[in-house]
Amino acid sequence: MTKRLQVLFEDDELAEIQQLARRRRQTTAAWVRDALRAARASAEYPDPEPKLRAVREAMAYDYPTGSIEDILGAITMGYADDHEDRSADREA
Repeated sequence: MTKRLQVLFEDDELAEIQQLARRRRQTTAAWVRDALRAARASAEYPDPEPKLRAVREAMAYDYPTGSIEDILGAITMGYADDHEDRSADREA
């Protein structure tokens, strides 16, 4: 099935594209199709495997879980304990 794609250009940009198409003895539509095919063919898509490997490795570990309130509370307590430890070091 063929679909229509409408692309809007400024007048000067369209004139440049039309001139390029004429130089290649093509219609503007044919030139645009060729340009899009070339862009698509040259597009580099990143390999998903490194990210998937990192996720699989992370899933092998046992991370702490809980409600967000519990986790934030534990973090806050950790900061408070660290502050108390530093205060005790200064007093000694």
